[in-house]
Amino acid sequence: MTHEDWMRLAIAQASKAAAEGEVPVGAVLVYQQEIVAMSHNQPIQRSDPTAHAEIQVLRAAAEKLQNYRLPDTTLYVTLEPCLMCLGAMVHARVHTCVFGAFDPKSGAVMTKMLGFELPVHNHAVKTVGGILAIECAGLLQEFFRARR
Repeated sequence: MTHEDWMRLAIAQASKAAAEGEVPVGAVLVYQQEIVAMSHNQPIQRSDPTAHAEIQVLRAAAEKLQNYRLPDTTLYVTLEPCLMCLGAMVHARVHTCVFGAFDPKSGAVMTKMLGFELPVHNHAVKTVGGILAIECAGLLQEFFRARR
């Protein structure tokens, strides 16, 4: 499968978030071309400010694999990660982060800062940005337009 194929699965997760009244962000974690975990934003439902899609996926994958380290995995997420999620990926030793829409407000990977390039990290996460960016951004724009 291609980055676009995996991102479409993340978009489906983002759509679930929107249907539940959550900000539409979805994520999929892949290892050796197999899905390890999929989820979406759930901070409102869970009353948990850390329940971003990326964190939900990392938690589920770590539990499934019985390892807090997730080397050689690729995390697909529909929105450029924030600093919290970026840090979680570093600690989990995710190999690659592939994201869709750039986040002009709090994107910590490329837009507001180059978070994976900070010298304090002991692990480097590779990054690919802008995969199906128009579709990913469209979900967010539609969601917030409906709320205003």
